[in-house]
Amino acid sequence: MKKIGKVSATEKSPTTNDEFIFLVEDNEEIKPFDIIKADNNIGDKKSITYAIIQDIFYITDSPGHIGNYVSSDFGDLNSAPSTKRLGVTYAQAVVLHNNKDVYMPLRDGTLVEFAGEDEIKEALGLDKIKNPIPAGFLDVSNNITVPICFNSDFLIGPEGAHSNISGISGLATKTSYAMFLLQAIQQTKNDVAIIILNVKGNDLLRIDEINPLLTNEQKNAWSKTGLECKPFSNVKYFYPYKNDKENCFCNTSCEKDALNNQFQSNMAQTYAYTYDHDKNNLDLLFSNIDDPNFTMESILNVVIEHSDFDDLDWDSFKSKLGEYTKKGQGKGEITVQSWRKFTRLIKKSIVNQIFQKSLSKDTTKRNYHLSDEIKKIQKGEALVIDIAKLEEQIQGFVFGDILQAVNDLKFGETDRSEDDIPKKIIIFVDELNKYAAENAPKNSPILRNLLEITERGRSEGIILFSAEQFKSAVHDRVKGNCSTHVYGRTNAIEISKPDYRYIPKTFTNMMTRLDTGELIVQHSIFKTLLKIKFPYPSYFQRKGNR
Repeated sequence: MKKIGKVSATEKSPTTNDEFIFLVEDNEEIKPFDIIKADNNIGDKKSITYAIIQDIFYITDSPGHIGNYVSSDFGDLNSAPSTKRLGVTYAQAVVLHNNKDVYMPLRDGTLVEFAGEDEIKEALGLDKIKNPIPAGFLDVSNNITVPICFNSDFLIGPEGAHSNISGISGLATKTSYAMFLLQAIQQTKNDVAIIILNVKGNDLLRIDEINPLLTNEQKNAWSKTGLECKPFSNVKYFYPYKNDKENCFCNTSCEKDALNNQFQSNMAQTYAYTYDHDKNNLDLLFSNIDDPNFTMESILNVVIEHSDFDDLDWDSFKSKLGEYTKKGQGKGEITVQSWRKFTRLIKKSIVNQIFQKSLSKDTTKRNYHLSDEIKKIQKGEALVIDIAKLEEQIQGFVFGDILQAVNDLKFGETDRSEDDIPKKIIIFVDELNKYAAENAPKNSPILRNLLEITERGRSEGIILFSAEQFKSAVHDRVKGNCSTHVYGRTNAIEISKPDYRYIPKTFTNMMTRLDTGELIVQHSIFKTLLKIKFPYPSYFQRKGNR
């Protein structure tokens, strides 16, 4: 393997068992995240120490910039330097591994080389991963591409679970990478089911169709990961109901032709909420409303338990609430003012057409209760739930309904046998900060469900894949339980937050310069953060997308 430099140990900058400095050969190109190696021989024991380049410097023997200014004829741009400076490029490397468990510091003058593909796998522990799931590939400076895999046991349980992806919008990286990971899981696991929430536009509403924009080079990138370049299989779409025959009774941004094809292929359904089926979930509408005195909760208890609210539909429910808002009609300790506030919030929410008197028997509408369909999910299926065109509080309501349905399914509140239920159910949601914000009300039912999933879900096989622009805006207990963290490009304000305190400065600075398709990943079993690439999406993309 090509030699690129030699170790330098000085009085003020000694090598240690954790890190060392090496002088870089002239005209040699290296970069942060490159994996290097050096012989570490102690007596008769021969071993190899692997390290990752963390920072690169260039210095000269000039005492200061004034000296350089004078030696270049007082800053004359066209003059030749009157004093030739002695300069050297050196790099700081952090030790990752020694193949014989030798952690003696490297000696001064030890030659440093690029690591080969097998050696990189050994250095990162990739050669010992059981149940690997492709995670992308590593491009290093010596023109080697190394496939990177996550350990399934730490990605989707049981040892660890949950993934969080952060990065600014507009680079089509967060969602694309989450979909790549889900594609990798669908191709390598046959007992996993996936639930995907489409929260914006129509990005994820044609994932069963091939991508017509793929070039040969982009297809080859899939082979670098060991995966087949193909769209998702066993896909079902669920759209919010809308009384719009022209659009297949769907409130969606999906193109009409694609929508028609999905309905004709029995891949699509509409979902709606009825009072008798869903009144117990009304608390989900109040997820972002602070309720320090538990007034809303008290009213909801009355709605659920009092016979006044039995045998109603949404319209008669609103009428019944109207009776409680009249002067002198307050019940118990709940004031009329509280009933009025509750009624305003309810009336504002349930005007959406997904709140129906009853499910339609018209088969062309394919009208179903979403939670019932979630509880029927099969191994290998990918369910796409479109919530993009719903108002924010309704999006939260649907998301909460999905979480509750998955919890009910996995905690045995169905008639299905254990063997029939998917061993793992992965829920992917973008814009997690909407549902699990750092400052979310403590009594938020959605936050409560998310905490339940992230803290105890892995033992039951409920896994959360999430994404958001700014990791610092997400609740500590939700992100703290993720075993895999992925960073796309972000900005300088974000990397100044405490979440990035323990990441080397060079790496956080690189987060502000990442390109489309580049990510920095932190996985439980990796010995360091890695900068990886991943392939272009294999499912349908429109021109202008990544």
